Amino acid sequence: MSESSAPFREEYPQVVPGTHPGPRPLRRSAPAPGSGARTPPLSAASRGLPVWAGRPGPRRSPRTRTGGPAMAAPEETLRRRKAGNSGPEPETPPESGRDPTGCPARLRTGTFWLTRIVLLRALAFIYFVAFLVALHQNKQLIGDRGLLPCRAYLESVRRYFQGRGGWDAVSYAPTVLWLLDWSHMNANLDALALLGLGVSSFVLVTGCANMVLMATLWVLYMSLVNVGQIWYSFGWESQLLETGFLGIFLCPLWTLSRLPTGTPPSQIVLWGFRWLIFRIMLGAGLIKIRGDRCWRDLTCMDFHYETQPVPNPVAYLLHQSPWWAHRFETLSNHFLELVVPFFIFLGRRLCILHGALQILFQVVLVISGNLSFLNWLTMVPSVACFDDAALGFLFPSGPGGLKDRVRKMQEEAARGARLTLRYGCVVRQAVHVALGILVAWLSVPVVLNLLSPTQVMNTSFNSLRIVNTYGAFGSITKERTEVILQGTASPNASAPDAVWEDYGFKCKPGDPGRRPCLISPYHYRLDWLMWFAAFQTYEHNEWIIHLAGKLLANDREALSLLAFNPFKDRAPPRWVRGEHYRYKFSRLGGRHAAAGRWWVRKRIGPYFPPLSLRDLEGYFQSRDWPLPEPE
Repeated sequence: MSESSAPFREEYPQVVPGTHPGPRPLRRSAPAPGSGARTPPLSAASRGLPVWAGRPGPRRSPRTRTGGPAMAAPEETLRRRKAGNSGPEPETPPESGRDPTGCPARLRTGTFWLTRIVLLRALAFIYFVAFLVALHQNKQLIGDRGLLPCRAYLESVRRYFQGRGGWDAVSYAPTVLWLLDWSHMNANLDALALLGLGVSSFVLVTGCANMVLMATLWVLYMSLVNVGQIWYSFGWESQLLETGFLGIFLCPLWTLSRLPTGTPPSQIVLWGFRWLIFRIMLGAGLIKIRGDRCWRDLTCMDFHYETQPVPNPVAYLLHQSPWWAHRFETLSNHFLELVVPFFIFLGRRLCILHGALQILFQVVLVISGNLSFLNWLTMVPSVACFDDAALGFLFPSGPGGLKDRVRKMQEEAARGARLTLRYGCVVRQAVHVALGILVAWLSVPVVLNLLSPTQVMNTSFNSLRIVNTYGAFGSITKERTEVILQGTASPNASAPDAVWEDYGFKCKPGDPGRRPCLISPYHYRLDWLMWFAAFQTYEHNEWIIHLAGKLLANDREALSLLAFNPFKDRAPPRWVRGEHYRYKFSRLGGRHAAAGRWWVRKRIGPYFPPLSLRDLEGYFQSRDWPLPEPE
C-alpha cells in the first residue's frame, strides 16, 4: 500500500494522572513527493478549534481576531508539530499521598487504623483514672482496717463455698487476690493499683498496646471490682470491664506497633463496641420512659440538677433555667437515647452522626455534673463509629506520620495488594468469630431485659461482667436530703449546752456556703454512698456506723476520706451522731445567694443517735471489725 493511500492514524497523547489535556489534532501521513496528491483541508475539530469555527461565514484571521487573545495560524501549528512539538509538555506526577494541587490527599473511608489508636488511648485514660481512684481510696474502704475489709469478704465467700471446692469461690468472685497473702491486704491493693497505673500510662502516652497489656488491665480491675463490695457497685464498673474486654481483642497479640500491618482492626470487635454503645443509650432511654412519670411529662430536669449525687457549680446555674429550657432538655434526652442509637445501623454517615451526637451529649453531661468517669467512659465505644477518614483531622499530615502511613497502606490496598495469609491470621480470625458468638450468646438475656416492661438496670449476668445491662436515673428524687455527721467533746450528748460540730466531706454538700466541687472524671466513692444512704436508714448501711466509730477515734485513714475534721489537733470527740437535712439550691439573686450561700438547708431529724466507742464495742465484735483505738 502506498503512503498516499495509507489510512488516517489518530494519535492520542498520554494522559498524565491529574491532568486533562484537550483534544489533539489529527495528523495524516504526508503524500509521496511527485504523486500529485493533495492534502485535504483539516476540519475545524481536527485543528483543535470549536465546531462552530468551521461553519460558513466571513473569514477572520486568527491573528487579528478581536475580543480574545492572539492565536497561531493553523499552518504555523502544523509546522510546529512537524518540527517535533507534538503536544503539551507532560506535567510532573504528584507526590504519593498528595492530590494534583500538591495538598495532602484525604484518607479513604472504610479503614480503622487510626480509630484503633484513638479508642485504645481513650480506654487507657479511663483505666488510669479508675486505678488512681483505687490507689487513693482502697485502703480506707476495703483495706486491712477499711470500712468494709475485703479480707473479711473473701473469707465469707470461702466459708460459703467450703463444701463445693475452691473453684466455686473463685468463679463467684474472680480476683487475683485469691493467689496472694491476705496478711498484708493494703500492700496487695496498692500493688494492683500501681501496676494498673503503670500499664495504662504506657498505653495512654505511646498509643501502643497489645492483647497482653489490655488483658492485664482488665484482670487487675476485675480483681478490684469483685472484692470492692458496695464501693464498687456502680454501673460504670461493669461498663469499664465490658469495654476493656472488647479492647483486648482490638490489639495484636504481641507487637506494640501502633500500626501493625499484619493485624488490621477486626470488624467484629468494632461492631462489638457499637453494640455496646447501642445498649447503653437505649437502655438508659427505656428505663426512663418506663420509670419515673416525670420523664413522660417532661419535668424531670426541673429537679435533676439539684438532686443528682454530686452537683457542680454549672448545675447550680442550669437549675435556675426557665421551665421551657428544662422541657427542651428532657425532649433532647429522649431523642438522643431512644432514636439516635438506631443510626448505627443506617450506613456510614448516620453511624458517624450517631458517634458525634453521643460524644457531644456526654460532654454536656460532664459539664453539668460530677458523674465519675461514667460519661467519659461512654464516649469510648462511640469512637468505633468513626473510620480513619473521619478521625484523620486528629493526626498531623507530615510525611512519615501516622496519617501518612495509613494513606500509603490504603493506596497499596487500592492497587490490589493483599496481606499474606498466615497461620496466625487464621487463628486470629477464628478468635474474633468466637468472640462474636460469645457476645451474641451473652446478649440474649440482656436483650430480653431491654424488651421487658420490668427492665432492670446496671445488672451483670455473669461474674466476668462481659455483657451487662445499663441504665441511669430511671427515677428522679424530687428533693435532696443529706446525712451530716457531727461530733461533740461534751461528756453529756443530751446536754443543752453541748456543741455539735460538722464534719466536711470532699465533695458532697455540707456547709451551705461551700461552692460545689468540680472533679469529673475523678470519683469520691464515700461521697456517692452518702447520697444513697440518705434515702435509707443506717440499718441498711452498716458501714456508716463503722465510719462513726473511726471518727470517735480520730482514725487517720478514715479521716483522709474527709475534707474537714473539726477535731484536728484536738482530743477525739466523745460522741458522734448523724443528722438528716433537706437541701435546696439558693435562688440566684436571692438573699441567701447574696450572703454567699449556695445551699439552703433545713433539719429533718436524727439519722442515727449519738454514739460513743463504748456503745459500739458489741456492734464491732459481732462483725469482726477491730475496735478503733483513739489516736
